[in-house]
Amino acid sequence: MSRKTRYQQLQDYLEYLKYQKNYSDYTIQNYERDILEFFDYLDQESLEYQSVVYSDLRFFLMYLKDKKKDKNSSIDRKLSSLRGFYQYLANEGVVSSNVFSLLSGPKKEKKLPRYFEYNELETLFDACDLSTSLGQRDRLILEMLYATGVRVGELVSIKVSDINQSSRTILILGKGNKERIVPYGEYCEEILKMYLKDGYLSLNTKNSPYLFLNYHGGELTERGVRYLLEEIIKHTSIQKNISPHMIRHSFATHLLNQGCDLMSVQKLLGHESIKATQIYTHVTTDRLRSVYRNSFPRAKIEDSNKK
Repeated sequence: MSRKTRYQQLQDYLEYLKYQKNYSDYTIQNYERDILEFFDYLDQESLEYQSVVYSDLRFFLMYLKDKKKDKNSSIDRKLSSLRGFYQYLANEGVVSSNVFSLLSGPKKEKKLPRYFEYNELETLFDACDLSTSLGQRDRLILEMLYATGVRVGELVSIKVSDINQSSRTILILGKGNKERIVPYGEYCEEILKMYLKDGYLSLNTKNSPYLFLNYHGGELTERGVRYLLEEIIKHTSIQKNISPHMIRHSFATHLLNQGCDLMSVQKLLGHESIKATQIYTHVTTDRLRSVYRNSFPRAKIEDSNKK
């Protein structure tokens, strides 16, 4: 097959992810980058994408690990992208089988989710200037990310009509077009009302249905949210990197620290499997252990007793 056909297959797959699987633009861009990198590797090795075999993939894995020095988590993500692409090709009859289904990635490094302490979040909230339209918007983004635990792709897709102000709930369209209802609290409600009565009216010059708008009145993007969060934290003394997902981690961690059960957190986060939520139990267990050691009278032997 020609190179044009190969890239056309990729574009068809990306459209499938967007319109059939409802993947976010950010995720689709990652898939595209990973698959294009594999295409470049095939060109270097004079291999055809529709006829690669298991041994070719083993050498590709070595290339990523030994030559590119990719981290295990990065390699695992790339293999996942290619596994999905080749499954699509198999379903379309372009290849006879999904050869990537035979390949296991390297063992992932176990990383606990990073999160903000509550006082750090308050510092972030206070860094927004509520006298301006953009400041009101930015404060609401922070409040809503923390109050609901939604993903950034879900956040930017919220329309004003999705919000039920009387019940303080939002209809969220999650992964795979699955809907869920998430609540929000009084702090978020206060900023939401302010924004809708003031900043939103100033920003919405194009009669957009979306809640979060950019300076030109258009829909705010996931990249735009990441950028503005990075700008907000620069105006604080917090020495941490920031991302929308880190605030989502904070939401889940704080709920569990306050005694919320794991299955409720799973539903609020929109996780299909409880396994995806269980990572937060490691964080809360570490915190409980620290509290126990520092608070329980017989948790440790005092220095005076050791002598």
